[in-house]
Amino acid sequence: MDAVFVGIDVSKDRLDVHVLPSGEAFAVARNGNGLAALNERLAGVTPAAVAVEATGGFESVVAASLAGAGLPVIVINPAQVRAFARALGKRAKSDPIDAAVIARFLAATRPPIRPLPDEQTQALADLVARRRQIVQMIVADRQRQRRAAGRTERSIRRLLAALERELSELDKALDETVRGSPAWRHNQDLLTSVPGVGPVVARTLLAELPELGTLSRRQIAALAGLAPWTRQSGAWKGKSFIGGGRGTVRAALFVAALVAGRFNPTLSTFRQRLLVAGKAKTLATVAVARKLLTILNAIIREQKPWQPA
Repeated sequence: MDAVFVGIDVSKDRLDVHVLPSGEAFAVARNGNGLAALNERLAGVTPAAVAVEATGGFESVVAASLAGAGLPVIVINPAQVRAFARALGKRAKSDPIDAAVIARFLAATRPPIRPLPDEQTQALADLVARRRQIVQMIVADRQRQRRAAGRTERSIRRLLAALERELSELDKALDETVRGSPAWRHNQDLLTSVPGVGPVVARTLLAELPELGTLSRRQIAALAGLAPWTRQSGAWKGKSFIGGGRGTVRAALFVAALVAGRFNPTLSTFRQRLLVAGKAKTLATVAVARKLLTILNAIIREQKPWQPA
């Protein structure tokens, strides 16, 4: 029998659903009754995979409901779906059309189904994301403060004080959340045993890369967007570059790589060897970030702290 693939376009009030290969299309309300009806209906067709787009948070409850019903659900990147639609020549756009494109994308690419973060992990990810937003606001207002004067400068100063208090409260909440879970506390201690990895980087990885320790080094590098893309055609060979993956994880690893490249004996030697070989500093930092991620992946998998070579 042909495998069944389901695409779901999520909007604020309703869910448009498309089932392949039957071509069945229907819609349900995005509420408790609608989700219950959707779970029951999809359970009857035994899908190989059900895909929803990441749509600014609207998809979270839908994905959790589907996963709770035992359905193989995956949250996919909307940019990939849009590129797939352009490749198909689909210029028209509506919710039913989008659901059909998602189903076709799923059937064509068959991305791996990974477990969704549990409620605790999602709560930690939300705190980490909020902390990142507060830091961005602080950086932006400090830039404005340099050019401000008089009442404007005093206003910015008051806001900065409030933001810094909020940042301190978020750090306390993050510490309480991690320390309240024995598994997270143990894994954070393992990660921070590596010179160059601090609590913020460790918590970001715990929250936004829960697959750490369960995948191969190549798979985890691709997930973080640190796997180089080959660019070659015939005799022409361009420079490889990185991209995609989870940007917040990659940014955290870059920060850790800058520190580890100076103060971690193993990674500092590795970086220096690349520079002596003529590699650019940026490329060396990317290489250090990837090697650091490989080390952290092995540490969580083996459940053993850092041991310098």
